Formats: sequence, C-alpha cells, structure tokens
Amino acid sequence: MEETAKRVFQIEIEALQEAAQLINHEFSNAIEAILQSSGKLVVTGTGKSGLIGKKIAATLSSTGTSSFFMHPAEAFHGDLGMVGRNDLILMISYSGETDELLRIIPYLQWNNNKIIAITGFPNSTIAQHSNFHLNAHVTNEACPLKLAPTSSTTATLVMGDAMAVALMEARQFRPEDFARFHPGGNLGRKLVSKVCDVMRTDALPFVEAGITFTELLLRMSEGRLGMVIVGTSAHVLGVVTDGDLRRALLRQQDISRLTVTDIMNNHPVIISEEESVYEAELLMIKKKITTLLVGDAKEATVHGVYQIYSR
Repeated sequence: MEETAKRVFQIEIEALQEAAQLINHEFSNAIEAILQSSGKLVVTGTGKSGLIGKKIAATLSSTGTSSFFMHPAEAFHGDLGMVGRNDLILMISYSGETDELLRIIPYLQWNNNKIIAITGFPNSTIAQHSNFHLNAHVTNEACPLKLAPTSSTTATLVMGDAMAVALMEARQFRPEDFARFHPGGNLGRKLVSKVCDVMRTDALPFVEAGITFTELLLRMSEGRLGMVIVGTSAHVLGVVTDGDLRRALLRQQDISRLTVTDIMNNHPVIISEEESVYEAELLMIKKKITTLLVGDAKEATVHGVYQIYSR
C-alpha cells in the first residue's frame, strides 16, 4: 500500500510539472482582466470540477478577490440572475465539453461577460468560446484505470491557487488584509489582538541588581515566568532568564561569586503594548526568544510581559 501511495504522489508531481510548462501569456492576460474588472469572479463547474471550483472560489474570496461558486445546472434554471454584467466567469471543465457549461455560454455572451476557461484541451468547445484559456492538460491520471479525475483535478486546483497568489501579489495583499477576512482564525486573532490585550501585568518579578544568587532563584520561581526583570517599572536595567542562569552556571561553578549584573542581559527586547500579537511573535522568532517586555524601549520603562505560551 505504501508503494501505491508513493506512485500516486509521483504521478501527480509529474503532472503538475507538465502543466506548469503550459502556462503562457493567457494566464497573465486573465489575471489582468480580473484586476481591471469592477465585478465579481463567478466560478462554475460540475462534478469533480465543481468541487475544485468551490475551493478555488473560497480561496479567491479569502485573499482579496470577490468570488462565489455557481452550479451550472442551477444557473440554467434561474441562478444566472446572480451574474452581473461586470462579472467575469471562470469555467472549469477538464474535457472542455461539459454540457451544463455549454448551455449557459450563449447567455454569458449576450450579457457581455468575459469567460476564463480552465480545461485540458485548447481545441475544446469551451476553450474556443472563452476569452482566456488556461491549459491544465496532464498526460496521466493517477487512477490505475485512467478514468477517475486525479492528476487533472490536482492540476486544476493548483492553477486556481496560482491565480489567487498572482492576484494577491498584484494587489500587494498584506497579512492585515487576510485577517479582516479571517477574524475567527488564529492568524486573524493575532493580527487583530494587541499585545496589551494578552500581556501579563500582575506581580511582575522585578528584582534589584544587588540581590544574592539564592534570592534571584527564589524570585524567579515565584514569578512563574522563567525570568526576572532587573530594575523597576520606571527604569529597567536588564533581564535574567532561566537560560541565562544555566549558561552562567556552565561558565562559573562557584555560584557564590555570581552576581545579578554578571548574569543579566543588558539589552532586553521591549515592545510597545500597541503592537499586534502577530508582530510580537514575528519579533520573537527573529530574536529567537519566547518572552518580551512590554513598555517604552526608549525610556526603558516596563509595565507588562508577553510570552508566546502565556495566551
């Protein structure tokens, strides 16, 4: 069974490489048409192509391109009323001969809607009646019978992803924009939430620079943050983390000779409470740390602590 799985992966990887070589100026022209459009991008397809189309429409909508899925059979029985004159149509049909799609083309042409087609055959009827054709042809399906759409649906899905990413880059779509469409997701919460919303402010472990090593250990344990802040909230001198302690002990076995100033980091990272949680965590990754002091870096004042695992 493992060999079967590996074979399917390999066939579909090769199919994607094949389809990638077929991308040409039609792709750029289709993207430009979407960027210039004042309407929505209506995605339509049936069967497996319809399922892929729903995912593509969802991806487009969440990344800055207003889009929705319309089933072609329902469209033929009234849902064409959803299509505005300024809307673009993305038709998905690997064969390029799907009856349900062919039946709505005359209306779309009458309504002056431009059609972008994703098919596997440039000479197909749908491809020939489209304004822009994106070729997703593959030589082999992963299905051993060469019947069930496998490699072809993967190629179509990736073509949709390529469109979404190209549109995101053209629009300079930012994480903040993504968050507006995903307020309930993890990234959305991080971008919408500020550090002040999640930082710890109670019983912060401030210590004086002159305390003993034993007092330092006790205060760090009491603070339950894995660190202490050297100084006061009005003027911070540095921080000592449990990592700093371990490194100090490796350097100096006689702990009676260790002082807080010997151990502490004189340049703690301080972030503004108005920064987003997203930016705070990017800073932690960049600095390879798990704790940030919250306050005014210029004045070296601190009134909170933010840790990745404190949320």
